[in-house]
Amino acid sequence: MSHQPETPFDSVESAHEYVGLLLEAIADARSELAADVSSSEAKPDRRLEALRVVQYKLEKLDAHLQSSSRLLNDLRTLRRLLLEERLALVKRTGTTG
Repeated sequence: MSHQPETPFDSVESAHEYVGLLLEAIADARSELAADVSSSEAKPDRRLEALRVVQYKLEKLDAHLQSSSRLLNDLRTLRRLLLEERLALVKRTGTTG
């Protein structure tokens, strides 16, 4: 009987997919924000400063999530490698331990 994931983070694959969705949402927010910034640049004020801070924070969040996505991908690759080695050992020896 196989384990069924109960949350989006029960497997590396689902966590990777979730991070991908977050990256898409951030890309959408950044493009909307760029339009807001360009329309506010005519009259610099506190709102424009706040928009630029939001822009900076979204850039940082995007960078962190890109890094997390790469780490999850590495973990997924390593797990596949380890599982293949384990399966090869089981086939050679006929034992699981």
